[in-house]
Amino acid sequence: MPLHNRIEGRILKEKMRGAQEKRITISFYQYHQISDPQKLRDELFLNLEKLGVLGRIYVANEGINAQISAPEANLDAFRKYLYGIDFLNGVRLNIAVEDNGKSFFKLKILVRKKIVADGLDDSTFDVTKKGVHVNAQEFNALADDPNTIIVDMRNHYESEVGHFRNAICPDVDTFREELQIVEDIMKEQKDKNLLMYCTGGIRCEKASAWMKHIGFKNVFQLEGGIIKYAQEVKAQGLENKFIGKNFVFDERLGERITDDIIATCHQCGKPCDDHTNCKNDGCHLLFIQCSECAAKYDGCCSTECKEIITLPVEKQREIRQGVNKGRQVFKKGRTLKGRPTETHNHSSSGV
Repeated sequence: MPLHNRIEGRILKEKMRGAQEKRITISFYQYHQISDPQKLRDELFLNLEKLGVLGRIYVANEGINAQISAPEANLDAFRKYLYGIDFLNGVRLNIAVEDNGKSFFKLKILVRKKIVADGLDDSTFDVTKKGVHVNAQEFNALADDPNTIIVDMRNHYESEVGHFRNAICPDVDTFREELQIVEDIMKEQKDKNLLMYCTGGIRCEKASAWMKHIGFKNVFQLEGGIIKYAQEVKAQGLENKFIGKNFVFDERLGERITDDIIATCHQCGKPCDDHTNCKNDGCHLLFIQCSECAAKYDGCCSTECKEIITLPVEKQREIRQGVNKGRQVFKKGRTLKGRPTETHNHSSSGV
């Protein structure tokens, strides 16, 4: 049995969009020493494919990081299989806040050096000595404390569409850069409460251990990240201190937490927080585009890309042949004149 899906992505996307099956989007992670990541990767693929699971999973010596969707009918079977793996027994499953069931179109499981690219040498500190986990109610109480500094541990294009009030949102493209900037920002304030958050908790898990290692005394992290926070404030009737949309690393590209729109279209400047990828496969830039600009540019980031997608498919392939841009993201804070011109290669994801 093949351990990879070899069907063309375009066909799989069309199949996913037309499917009527109800699916649940889930994310989870666990730091744990895995001696043979490749063996675990292959076992996961064989078993999860049988259950109809789609999504993206990273396996490394340091643990596992997963964003997946499972058929609702197979949810109990999926949970039983997952919890049957010793180090994943009881692992928190973050259920999506806003879910159309179209988050993933294939199952992709990769072995990596790290489950999140952080640039840290794990041998130099104890990754298990992490910050204090706080729930939504505790997060709100800390946020109201004047001795607290709230830091968004995500990339700029994530915080651009949604973040916690009064949070520091560094203009960075990668988690690796984020760690250094937060360290610099906080170096004279090591006695303050450092309250960190991210999408689902995985980045804060490592970051909090690092911050404690370098001398920060009061380190806190939002348990389950924005996803769990949004569910808790709704269920418990708490004040929601998050504004806007939560960016997610799947086909949805975001889930709405509040009705606030805090970002603008990268082409015309109109209030908008809808991310999209340029329809030109040779570009595929991730940027924010309103419905009017989507119509004007045919879903592209520029007139150049708009012209390219009208060419025969073979000509398009010829133009992009040998070009590997990785993931291109619009660079925050740049002025747009007809297209998002400032981009940055970015290939890592996290929750």
